[in-house]
Amino acid sequence: MKIIGIILIVIGIILFFVYSNLKRKLASLRQARPASIAELNHLASEIALEMGSGSWRDYVKLRGTIQCDQPLISELKQMPCVHYNMTVVREYEEQVTERDSDDKVVTKTQRGSETLSQNRESVPFFLQDDTGEIWVEPEGAQIETVRVLDEFSPEQPSGGQLSFGGFSLSLSSAETGRQTIGYRYQESVLPVQRQVFVVAQVSDFNQSLVLENPTTKGQRFVISLKSEEALAQTTQTSVTYAFYGMISTLVVGGLLVIFGLLSA
Repeated sequence: MKIIGIILIVIGIILFFVYSNLKRKLASLRQARPASIAELNHLASEIALEMGSGSWRDYVKLRGTIQCDQPLISELKQMPCVHYNMTVVREYEEQVTERDSDDKVVTKTQRGSETLSQNRESVPFFLQDDTGEIWVEPEGAQIETVRVLDEFSPEQPSGGQLSFGGFSLSLSSAETGRQTIGYRYQESVLPVQRQVFVVAQVSDFNQSLVLENPTTKGQRFVISLKSEEALAQTTQTSVTYAFYGMISTLVVGGLLVIFGLLSA
């Protein structure tokens, strides 16, 4: 009982950090100032005339379309995009020996998996609305993506070479006692020509406007495929679930630890 209580308390602590992070994200959505690209360009020009360029910062939110003349090509699905993350996983079976409840040695088949390759890449792009366009440096952003691939292939690679799309990997021939079942390929992308909602710091540090990761502590950099309203609602729902999950696991876990100590 005490061990279960400790596990629940650990889960509660993890949920506390999840809750805190979501609260900061929700606060950032509310704090950021709505703006159009034309408005940002006009304001930057006025400030540059008064104070000189290179020192203006603001925290803004705006919506526009992704434009990129030289997009990435995702490794697996080979899709044009400005961000992708991919994973290749080997799924296998192996024989494991353990003792059962009667202290007898038993052998059983156990299924497992291991990640063979994992990669993510981003490139800068232009965000375009009805009033103009602005450069976006996506490094450090929380990027919402579209799952474009989740495929399991039971086929064994020929010649020890695993290939899919533009991805290839030489496999080790060392015997591990594990029988390969197949390979799972997963990939998510942020496609070009998609409408996105961006919460970011706007800066004229390099003499031209750019949306980038905020330098102010606590401000979030978000690139979302959702509208502002949908993103705020989803985040608020997650905050609520995380809060009640945190409270319930901490309370129940604490009670179980107390009962365990009293009954010891």
